[in-house]
Amino acid sequence: MALHKILRIVALLLSIAGIIFLAMIIAKGDTEVTATGAGVDGFLYVAYIVFAITLVFVLFFVIKGVFAGNIKNTLISVGAFLAIVIVSYVLSDGNPMAMGEGEMLSASGSKWVGTGLYTFYILAIIAIGTMVFSGIKKISK
Repeated sequence: MALHKILRIVALLLSIAGIIFLAMIIAKGDTEVTATGAGVDGFLYVAYIVFAITLVFVLFFVIKGVFAGNIKNTLISVGAFLAIVIVSYVLSDGNPMAMGEGEMLSASGSKWVGTGLYTFYILAIIAIGTMVFSGIKKISK
């Protein structure tokens, strides 16, 4: 129960800090914040801290769940994900591309962007298919 109280206090302090930085941004006005970015740094630091805390807890509980659960099923799932990434990498092309402001995206960078997109598309299709299959299965019962 002590950890829960500590986390509540940390959440309260971060909330108060976020509110204070938001008030500072609002007080400066839109034009000054847009022109100079003044007052945004503190707000971003609060966001970074919240993100870091969230990331640490997610990693902790995922690793804890991996070792507490069935390791065989976990390894099968990780292997399936890696297989999807490998298939996506093979499907993507690595053509260098012109980006905004005259910069060039390298062939390797283009290949990895394509890999990410194909991985997303494949996983989205699997997720949608699973939801449709589950819905049909529930209706048929």
